[in-house]
This record gives sequence, structure tokens and C-alpha cells, in this order.
Amino acid sequence: MRSTCYLDKYIVYVERVPKMAEQPKIRNVGPLSPAEAKWTELRKIEWVDQSGKDRIWETAARKTRGKGGIDAVAIAPILRHPSRPPSTLVILQYRPPVEATCVEFPAGLIDEGETPGQAAVRELKEETGYEGQILDISPTIVSDPGLTNANMQMATVEVNLGENDEEPEQHLDDGEHIERLIVPIVELYDKLQALSKEPGTIVDARLFHWALGFHWSQRLGNKG
Repeated sequence: MRSTCYLDKYIVYVERVPKMAEQPKIRNVGPLSPAEAKWTELRKIEWVDQSGKDRIWETAARKTRGKGGIDAVAIAPILRHPSRPPSTLVILQYRPPVEATCVEFPAGLIDEGETPGQAAVRELKEETGYEGQILDISPTIVSDPGLTNANMQMATVEVNLGENDEEPEQHLDDGEHIERLIVPIVELYDKLQALSKEPGTIVDARLFHWALGFHWSQRLGNKG
């Protein structure tokens, strides 16, 4: 799929247009031997709980964690335009583990010797073509601590656009197929709700939590 963006008054519309390309599909799912695993590994944790009882926990771990101790960075872009409402930029890409197209923030692994902020600026440009300035970086956070020790930081990046700026070119790695979607922030929650109802589409939890927080802050603020 590809996106065509056009403007009607102050609202950014994104039309999803089919591409002449083969749709991704799962051919087979089977066990993975440790010798084959390039990115992750399974670990057995032997630990003692609060009552003094010995326990065992199965976990997955990234093999790519650098000396900085932070695996990855996610980017929450804030797009500012002279005549359009503040918007954000989300991406859609097929994720084989969930067998669906995932709606998510741009994100990526941190390279060795790179800070989370540097990684955020680089990944945003690679995946979306947009460049911006770091506004905020979160503390180290986790999203599925019952399964994995994978962690990340979330960077808020401001992108200032000109009146007639064209959509920039992406700089994708081989095997990356990423669709961009610009959504006014006030419409993000409803847009994610709508996308989640599309067959074969699922919303990433971090993006939905971000939208949910804004949605309820607006509703509670209006009631206050």
C-alpha cells in the first residue's frame, strides 16, 4: 500500500492506494535453534520470589543490546505546519510475529556508540524522510516485561514544515516496506480505532497508549 496526502481546508487526508506488489504472507512457522537466532535468544531465569520460593521464568532477550544498555528508540513526531493543525506521523508495516500490518510510531534499534536522541533523528529520517529536533526523551521503559527484557526510550521530535513542502523521500533498508500516515493529533484516537477494525491491521500498544492519554486529557479537560 502507499499513501497519497492532500489538503482540504485544514484537515490532512491520507488516501491508501493499492500498490502493484505481492502481499506479505506467512509460509511456515517452526522452532528456531540457538545457532540460527541472529537477533534474539531464549533464557531461563532462576529466581527467588517474595516468599522465598525458588522459581523459573522463561524469557526472550535481544542479542543486539550495546554497552549503553538501551535496545531501541521509538519516535513520537509532532508535525507543525503554517496552516494545518498539529499532527503526528505514524507508519504501517507488516509484522510477521502478529501476522498483520502494524500501525505504530517510527522506531528502531540503537547502533553501538549512538545516543537514543541520535538514533531517533536517524530512524525518523530513514523510515519517513522527515527531519526534526528532539523535544523530549523518556526514561528507559519496557512494554512486555512478562516476556522479554527488551527496553527502549521514547523521543518526541518536532518537525517544522513549510507551506508548500512536498512529502520527503524515505531511506529504507532492504526488506523494509513502510507506509506513512499523517494524522491531526486531535483525530488520532478515532483514526486508530478505525484502522484497528480493518482486516489484517493491528495497532501497536505504545502508539495507542499515547493517543489514549491525549484523548482522555481532552475529555477530562472539557469536563473540568
